[in-house]
Amino acid sequence: MPRGTFDTLLYDELILHIFSYLPWADLCAVQATNRNWSRLSADNQLWKSLYLTEYGRSRLRGGRGFIGRADGREIKPLPGRAHADELKNWKAMFRISTNWRTGRCDISKVEDEMQAFAQNDSLDTQSLNGSEQQLAGKTHMLLTGHFTIVASSQPSVSPAITFITPTSHTTTIHAKCMRVQRPVQITALAVDQSPPSTSFTRIAVCLSNGELQVFEQHGVHLQTSSRKHYYIPPARTPRTTPILQVAYHHPVLATLSEKFHLSIYDASSESMKLVHCLTSFTCFPPASMVLSTPEPSTHRLVLTYASPVYPEHWSVGVTEVILNSASSSLSSTSSDASATSAIRLVSTRSSRAFDLPPGWLDAAKLAALHEQWGRKVFEVAGTQTDGRWVILAPSDSVAPHTPSTSSSGASSPYTDMPLQLYRISFPSATANSTATPKLTFVRNLHGHTGPTAALALADGRCVSVGRDGSIWVWDLEAGTGAQVAPAREEEEGSAMEERRALAAKATVVFDERRIISAGVGGVVVRNFDI
Repeated sequence: MPRGTFDTLLYDELILHIFSYLPWADLCAVQATNRNWSRLSADNQLWKSLYLTEYGRSRLRGGRGFIGRADGREIKPLPGRAHADELKNWKAMFRISTNWRTGRCDISKVEDEMQAFAQNDSLDTQSLNGSEQQLAGKTHMLLTGHFTIVASSQPSVSPAITFITPTSHTTTIHAKCMRVQRPVQITALAVDQSPPSTSFTRIAVCLSNGELQVFEQHGVHLQTSSRKHYYIPPARTPRTTPILQVAYHHPVLATLSEKFHLSIYDASSESMKLVHCLTSFTCFPPASMVLSTPEPSTHRLVLTYASPVYPEHWSVGVTEVILNSASSSLSSTSSDASATSAIRLVSTRSSRAFDLPPGWLDAAKLAALHEQWGRKVFEVAGTQTDGRWVILAPSDSVAPHTPSTSSSGASSPYTDMPLQLYRISFPSATANSTATPKLTFVRNLHGHTGPTAALALADGRCVSVGRDGSIWVWDLEAGTGAQVAPAREEEEGSAMEERRALAAKATVVFDERRIISAGVGGVVVRNFDI
């Protein structure tokens, strides 16, 4: 009679039940026992349970991207359709999320290829004025479900925007001036955040002459592209030149200029219409914007920016702009009807992280004020928001006679400069009209040993690039952080100054599986799906 073993005496269901008590490291270790255990330890439901227990959500962070409904609810499948769980590889999702948490990734450089795409037909920058010189040299990047989108800010008669598929196939569209053919720069890009079509992707392009253009790229196989919407400003004004930020949720498009003019456009027709223009004298760059639809026909625009603190310091502020886009049908004749869209400004509400309360202060208010005062900064390198979290990155200058020393003994001009993390709380729609958003300080994010060069924030995850070359990733929900790239060694002389100038124009984007950064060293892809 053959001798019974663990595999032959127990049903697979019982072995799986036993495996369900193992942590993920032990579950990986038992795969080497035999072929049967290797098969059972890869069970998708086992890894689903581990993933939900460890990471607390049914998707990869950053993977949600677009929301299938305007009210934010998930769409349940109809009876008879396959469940979404059957299409997910929970073990792979666990591996990717763990790699994000630990900073483990595969690095590849695509510098030469990307620069050839981005700088095609670019002109010499020596003839540019000061503002245009500052914009030049920056690489604009977007990540969508279908494409990686890259564009240079170098001046060109026909600035190129390159779409790259996951299989490295490319196509290029050109954002030419519509009024006068002269060299222009791309100053900002944004992808449409409305529920996507499976057949095309919309992107908004802002040019240095104030023109706005919206393109549709059709198909995942780079079939055709076309310009669907445009706006030509009647004159060159501080409202339209230069535009530094753009947010797009069709049919609403919002732009923010360097002089802090906020413009709201209606993109429901081919020629976009300017419907609202707001100005602030107490908000300053750097700024960021995010546009969403908390309810059907309601758009919420959230702006973060640098807010002055008397006498010579800075903090962060936030403004919520509520818009209502109600469509109506106006009939001119019995047989002719045309649909019009009116985007109405409902409210604007602002708040600051440092806000001096009026009148006399009791002990509790005084203690809170002292705590706020300790978080002021001399310079702001960047602000970012995803509509729920706010990040303030300082860029304080450090005196040359007080350098910090790294573990390798090399001299560094930088000191610890933690990012400041805040949470936004918005008043309810039925709240008093005087109610304002609330910025609550959560904690400092320690890691960088110098000023921040670039920030990206989405879906509760923050990626930051330091001017010293270091890259850090934070899961804001879990409160964890990891270093993805260490700081590079400092150089001396002109080489160091050149590197710092390039680092100051760094950009970074990410999705659920990768980080793409541009700056010193070209364009680098860090892939966590390994």
